Amino acid sequence: MTGTTSPAEHAEASGHVAPASYHESGTVEAWNERYTTRGMVWGTDPNRFLADYATGLSPRRVLDLGCGQGRNAVWLATQGHRVTGIDLSPVAIEQARRMAADRTVEALFEVANVVEDWTPTPGSFDLVILSYLQLPPHDRRVAHAKATEAVAPGGTVWLIAHHSDNIADGVGGPPYPEVLFDERALAEDFSDLDLLRNEKVYRDVEGEDGLVRLAHDILLVATKPLEPEG
Repeated sequence: MTGTTSPAEHAEASGHVAPASYHESGTVEAWNERYTTRGMVWGTDPNRFLADYATGLSPRRVLDLGCGQGRNAVWLATQGHRVTGIDLSPVAIEQARRMAADRTVEALFEVANVVEDWTPTPGSFDLVILSYLQLPPHDRRVAHAKATEAVAPGGTVWLIAHHSDNIADGVGGPPYPEVLFDERALAEDFSDLDLLRNEKVYRDVEGEDGLVRLAHDILLVATKPLEPEG
């Protein structure tokens, strides 16, 4: 499957020099600076793969983990869902709240580090979204376990992320191998769920030279089994 990268996403992918390590780029301070100085980093439209999946879904309780500036959460709210977004950046959360107000929709946004200081209420959401929440292995496993815990039986975890192959074969995305995912890692992380999709997908990214290159992402859709009756 192939999508097309928005100008905002392309600007973020190609217009800035990455810090030397993920640990420098992934701090609260680094994210606050990024969101303060670069406007709406990934634009205001939802991720194209999420829009393809979620358009037409019946209203449900949705959790957006690592919601950033709120583009996905707010769009989901416009579709009639009851949405909660969580992010570690206070700047991003304030921007998400403003976007929701501008679009006259209700969504709950909370500042929290998903890995370190957020505890889900088990089974409290029908759909859990993780959109480019790129984390090193230990943190990734913690976040994905919490997503699994948060989703209700019969509910769905939906994830889009930069694929491990993207550094060598793709374009854009973080240049840190430890925060990129592949099919095996996700299958292990979500082994308690029924995997409907766990596969590489592609986005067209137009470079400053006018050439179109493919970004390599990974898309997972998984459902939590229903609890046995009795």
